[in-house]
Amino acid sequence: MTVTMRYFAAAGRAAGMDEEELDIEGGATLAELVASLAERSPELARVLGRCQFLVDEQAVSDQSIALAPGCTVDALPPFAGG
Repeated sequence: MTVTMRYFAAAGRAAGMDEEELDIEGGATLAELVASLAERSPELARVLGRCQFLVDEQAVSDQSIALAPGCTVDALPPFAGG
């Protein structure tokens, strides 16, 4: 199945892109997707380890959630501001 992965701020820099379409196994969880992406580079693994994730614009605290075909996953690293 295909999902859209969007990277913001430091996650985009570590991934080298802002967005990509990924073919993943049906029934894959968010944790499995994140683990697969983390294998790409140590920097991406570090950033993803600190990210919050949205699935179809809903905050997800439990990465064991199964992803649905066509969903959009957003990786949001901590933002500084003031």
